[in-house]
Amino acid sequence: MVAKWWQKIKHLVTHVNHWITVSVAIVLLGGLLFLLSFTNVSTQSYDVEKYELAKETILSPITVEDTEETNQKRSQASQSVQDIYTVSREITLERIDYIEEIFQAVTTVQEEQADSVEDEEGNKAREALNEQLSKEITNQIDVSLFEQLLTTNSEDLKIAEDVLRNGLSDVMGEGIKGVDVPEAKKELKNELDNYRFSSSLKEAIPRLVDFAVTENMFLDLDRTAEARTKAVNEVEPAMIQQGQVLVFEGERITNDVYDKLQLVGLLDNKSNNLPYLGLTLLIVLSMGILFYEIVVYLRQQPSYQGVIASIFIISLVMFLFMKVGSILQTSPVDKLYFAAPIAAGAMLLKLLTNERTAIVASVVYAVFGTVFFNGQLPGTLNVEAGIYLLFSQLSGIVFLMNLKDRMSIVKSGLGIAVVNVIAILMFYLFSYEPITFANAAINVSYGLLAALLSSVLTFGLLPFFEAGLGVLTDSKLLTLSSPTHPLLKKLLTETPGTYHHSVMVANLSEAACEAIGANGLLARVAAYYHDLGKTVHPHFFIENQVGIENPHNKMDPYESARIIIRHPYDGADMLRERKMPREIVHIAESHHGTGMLAYFYHKAREEDPEVEHSQFRYPGPKPKTKEAAVICICDSVEAAVRSMNHPSPSDIEELVQSIIQDRLTDGQLNDSPLTLKDVDLVKKTICQTLQGIFHSRIQYPKKQEAVKEAN
Repeated sequence: MVAKWWQKIKHLVTHVNHWITVSVAIVLLGGLLFLLSFTNVSTQSYDVEKYELAKETILSPITVEDTEETNQKRSQASQSVQDIYTVSREITLERIDYIEEIFQAVTTVQEEQADSVEDEEGNKAREALNEQLSKEITNQIDVSLFEQLLTTNSEDLKIAEDVLRNGLSDVMGEGIKGVDVPEAKKELKNELDNYRFSSSLKEAIPRLVDFAVTENMFLDLDRTAEARTKAVNEVEPAMIQQGQVLVFEGERITNDVYDKLQLVGLLDNKSNNLPYLGLTLLIVLSMGILFYEIVVYLRQQPSYQGVIASIFIISLVMFLFMKVGSILQTSPVDKLYFAAPIAAGAMLLKLLTNERTAIVASVVYAVFGTVFFNGQLPGTLNVEAGIYLLFSQLSGIVFLMNLKDRMSIVKSGLGIAVVNVIAILMFYLFSYEPITFANAAINVSYGLLAALLSSVLTFGLLPFFEAGLGVLTDSKLLTLSSPTHPLLKKLLTETPGTYHHSVMVANLSEAACEAIGANGLLARVAAYYHDLGKTVHPHFFIENQVGIENPHNKMDPYESARIIIRHPYDGADMLRERKMPREIVHIAESHHGTGMLAYFYHKAREEDPEVEHSQFRYPGPKPKTKEAAVICICDSVEAAVRSMNHPSPSDIEELVQSIIQDRLTDGQLNDSPLTLKDVDLVKKTICQTLQGIFHSRIQYPKKQEAVKEAN
């Protein structure tokens, strides 16, 4: 009972240590990331004076409306609208009607007074005209004008009426402003002066022009106001765009430039803390995602310090690369992010952890690429840089298919180069800017350089993480699986039976692990070493007892159990001395879990029924990974099947089922992440593999019988 509680406490402490270690690493990484990126979101202030020369090129950190310039443009637009006048057609027709009325009245009076005496005729004519003409006419025209018209013959009157009416229609039809009335009268008089009229008409017509021509064009206030409002509304606001150059280095700071610097807040010493808050939230979200992914990954890994340190160092190096690139990028034209070897981080993480962790980290790196390469413009994110870096990293992950072959890093580098070039050309095709061969060639060379550097960095840094941090990779596992390894040679020469048993367990374990998505290569290599402790007392294990008597037959069961129980821990100690990976050490130490040596336990009970079964149990730990749990099962299955004589498929299936059920009932798989579905797949895979090994063979006759049958 005490041992069970102690195991639970150890498991809880280990779990807490996982969380604390990951939390500390993530918080530290987030803090360093803030220190690296806060300058990309901070607004710089300048101490400048009017009319001095700018010491550097100053860009606008924000997009803001220049209200003063906007108002100036709107005022100019309003003033540019001319006054709108309306021509009164009613006045034009009225003045023409007056002329027609005058000549009609004169003609009528001439006809009525044709036989009258001259003196009486003049008086009667004036009275007749006064009766027929409107007061508007008689009040404005002197009576002497009518006397001139009355002395003119009817034909001349008709011609004069037509000419005057047409001229009046032409002049007033276009409209006459008040100030233009004298000019209009003069123009019409000059035009009518070309006609050959009688002397009386020559004097009367100018007087009629002075009467008839009047103002008929008036200012339309409503339409003028509407036109000016429309012109003002059509004026686009004068905007200072984010990233716009306000003043170049060496230029003089004029009043206008100074006002713009003040408007965008570059002369205000008060710092704006909102961008820092936004950056903090972005870091919290990104680090939270990374924290969750690391925790998920470590649930399947007994060794975590090396993995956490690797993710921390790789992430920090990638952020440093982007920061250096952002510092060297002196202008928006320089797209140095095309040369950033960020794909190296993605490939290293895939080699050191798994594909999912590498993808999650790639997304985080790409997001912060939009911050680092924003051209030092607060409030902006360089989406182009983020998309490019994401494609570059994902291509590195996708093309790095064979993790067991280091040459696949070179092949992945070629794939990265192709994707980088395609992405760069894509951005050029999306852009409306003219494409120059020189600029395109430079950026394409950046993409190729990024692919080359990514491959070189992956090659160069991988051994550091494998050896320096103890992170287990497939390439390292392949090295450890070589039969020339000193520990495997020791196992083969000193315990050949155990070596053969280990190879069989390796075959079973690899197939089962691959079936459930675990690391089959790790299972194979760990199985080679899992019984290394048997080399301490090789002849106490039945597979090595060839031609000798079993020494346990003459030994006390307690002593036999002590020797047998020691072999996982002797092997783990030997592996630790050789600085073997923790994953392999854990499998060697836990492949029996806390299982019981039933044979020696029952043998001891024959002598003492009150014997404590804890003395015949392995002290643990229990398997904590899928690979360790699978090897725990396969180790027992292989030993049991080897003792069977010509097992049938049903015998094998029944035996495997009983062993797995015994492990489940005894709680040996409780600490591992195996699910019931995984256990079922493991059982089926083991049975299929064993049936392939122990398949039925043709029974060939003995040589003598074959000779007889041939005769």
